[in-house]
Order: sequence, then structure tokens, then C-alpha cells
Amino acid sequence: MKKKIFGFILALTLLGSSSLMAGEKLSLMLDWFPNVDHLPIYVAKEKGYFSDQGITIDIITPSETSDALKLAASGNVDLAVSYEPQTIIAADQGLPITVVAPLVVHPLTTLLFLEDRGIKTPGDLSHKKIGYTVPGLMDVLLKAFAAINNIQDYTPVNVGFTILPALVSNKVDAVMGPFKTYETVGIAQHGYKAQFFELEKWGIPDYEELIFVCGLTTLKEKSAAVKGFVKAMEKAFAYTKAHPKDALATYLSAVPQADKKMETQAFELTQPYFAVKTGHDLLKWQAFADFALEYNLIKNKVDAAGLIHTWK
Repeated sequence: MKKKIFGFILALTLLGSSSLMAGEKLSLMLDWFPNVDHLPIYVAKEKGYFSDQGITIDIITPSETSDALKLAASGNVDLAVSYEPQTIIAADQGLPITVVAPLVVHPLTTLLFLEDRGIKTPGDLSHKKIGYTVPGLMDVLLKAFAAINNIQDYTPVNVGFTILPALVSNKVDAVMGPFKTYETVGIAQHGYKAQFFELEKWGIPDYEELIFVCGLTTLKEKSAAVKGFVKAMEKAFAYTKAHPKDALATYLSAVPQADKKMETQAFELTQPYFAVKTGHDLLKWQAFADFALEYNLIKNKVDAAGLIHTWK
């Protein structure tokens, strides 16, 4: 009888230990389908950096390109991968969000088009159809880019994820939003050659391409878990920088549906842009926020320091 009681107590103890080891679960919605832009996230998960912090992360792919930030603001997901310009626009609109860590610290976004389409300068896109990938962000960036670079009387078209089909079918003449480190590789694999205008070389200030955000309520109620997420990501950044080949192999193992050849080529281009530590350049953030106000991306002045959470 005593053995049975002991066995029952031991079973309960092991069950409780298992629950503790599992830790608090956080949901993280990506900005796009899984790709090497998200590699450090998968490194943190597969190397156990999240579990070391007592958390588990449920990685979710969005159904629409603009879903992640809105769902984080509403608390329907705990964390989201977003973009600095999109986050500044959302803050101006009153969405209750905060920035908790960087992921990619310089622009990757381009205004992309296919070679041999007679496009040499941005002005050549006047009176043409220009696609965009993320509503509420890329269409707004396009508006500013067009104003700076004298693109007149263009027609904006939401193409979402369907970048290459929209270009090949002549649905659009160019697309605002493709990354110079990713979509260019995919387009080449399909037998086409992409050309592009890098935003930061055509009047758009430097900014952090990808960041992690969460809702203010989530930060308040799950502060320790979110801080653990940030610590785990910092460790993943360091590992990715120190061991790029293994980091890539770890990602490819975690995302078996990925195109190995394409993702390997894209990773070589993307790696220099990953964050190496957490924290943000407030002066750079404020410069972009002021630019956004000047070019009517936002209606009110945004205080970058108030938008970014500082960890103690």
C-alpha cells in the first residue's frame, strides 16, 4: 500500500515538474511565411534558449501580410514580427503597442522590377501600375518614395505574397516591398532577373527592417516571459554570428518545407543585417519618425523613446 501511495506521489511530482519545465507559452506571429529572415528565432527555439528562460514559443504564420502587428496590439497574439515604419504608423493611429527587440537592423525593402522593362530611374514608373506587399505600410512608403523621386500619376495595387506572378503577368510594373536579400534570389531561380531601387539610397532614412513588438497589456501581464524571450533572442543573435553554418542547418532542419538552395543563398545575403544585440538606436528611430511626419506617413509627432521598451 505504501508503495502505491509513494508511486502516486512520485507520478504527481513528475507531472508537476513537467508542467514547470514547459514554462509559460507565448505566441509569436511572423510578418510573412517562415524564411531565413526569421532564422535566429528558430535557432533560439531549437537550441533551447527559450526553454532556458522558462518559456515556450508558438510560431504562427499570418494569413495576411498586415495581420501580425494588429493582432499583437489587440492581445490576440503575444508577440509579432513587424517593421519599424509600420510600428510608427500604428503608434500614430493609437494602437497600444511597444517595441521589445530588433531582428534585422537596416532596410532590406526595395522597389523591385524585372530587368529589361525600360526602368532606369524611379521617374520611369510614372503613369504605371506599382504593386505593394503590406497594406498600411508599403503603400504608404511608396507614396513617400514617389513624392521624393518624382513618380507621377501611378496606380497602386495590393499584390500581397504574389510578387513574381504579378510582375510576370504585367499586372504591375514594379512592386514596393520585396527584400533585396530574399525575393531577388527566388526570382532568379525562376529564370528572371530582378532590378531594384534600394529605399535608403533614394531618399528614405535608415531604419530597422524587422523588429519584435507586443501589446501593452501583454507586456504588463507577461513581462517576465517577454523579457525571457528577449534574452533568448540575444543569445540566438550571438550564436548565429559565431556559427553561421550550424545556425543555417538548424533553421533548415526546423523548417523542412524551405527551399534549401534558395534559403542558403538568401541567408548569405541576409546575415550581415541581423541584430547582434538587443536595444535600439533612438536617434535613428526618431529621425525616421520625423521623416514620416514630414511626408505625411503619420499625422502626429511620434516620440520614439516612448514607443520602445527599455529593459532593466
